Amino acid sequence: MKLTGMTGLAGLLLLAACATTDVEEAGPPPEILPPPSMAESGADMARIEAAVANPDRPETDVERDDQRRPGEVLAFMGVAPGSDILEMEAGGGYFTQILSAYVGEDGAIYMQNPAAFDGFLGDGPEERAVALGNVDYVKSQFDDLPLGDASVDAATWFQGPHELWYTPENGEPLVATPDDSFPEIFRVLKPGGTFIVLDHTAPEGSPASIGGDTHRIDPQIVRDLAREAGFILISESDLLDNPDDDLTANVFDEAVRGRTDQFLMKFEKPASAPAP
Repeated sequence: MKLTGMTGLAGLLLLAACATTDVEEAGPPPEILPPPSMAESGADMARIEAAVANPDRPETDVERDDQRRPGEVLAFMGVAPGSDILEMEAGGGYFTQILSAYVGEDGAIYMQNPAAFDGFLGDGPEERAVALGNVDYVKSQFDDLPLGDASVDAATWFQGPHELWYTPENGEPLVATPDDSFPEIFRVLKPGGTFIVLDHTAPEGSPASIGGDTHRIDPQIVRDLAREAGFILISESDLLDNPDDDLTANVFDEAVRGRTDQFLMKFEKPASAPAP
């Protein structure tokens, strides 16, 4: 379909919306909802565009934008400026800097990484956090977050849930048990808050343990973990689908690195969720 007479901001929102299928898990069969409009989404498209175009972003980050499509991912998130966001497994901070600029001085980013990742992340993430005035660096296991109950508006976990079954070379555990991480995220989210998950796709029916091998995960495992924790699945997107990826190669294999098929989901903590 050829689009004409459309601004960059409106086009970005339409692309994100067209890539999205909204669903509810309230009961069988799930109700299929239309893609969110700009009015329904909490996203501010002008601020998203400005955050991605921020000249302070490192060139090494900008070079990855074509693969990671940060503007469309933020549009899918639908999070409002001024929000407090927990960024699970933020890594070196590719999304941290964009989210920091987007939420602004009225918001906060909690940039989380496990201590076991220090060996290959080095001091870079903490240095980036210090340079960004609204970012706090959180060093913790995935199932033991040093944040208060119902303290954040949204949480993200990008390219990470598969790590629940990965043990770093130094042998430090990332979790006590994989089943405890999603409930911990549920705990720190405010009622009505959203949890956005993005990860590398493994073949349907793959065991969870493949996460420690190819660094992929079957999307159904994520759906199940989220449902068991109390979340409701509200949206899925094919934004980062890649039919040329056969889903079996290690994500660091140069044949697929940066071009893996990835799934993108948005969950919600029910507004009526009781306090922990």
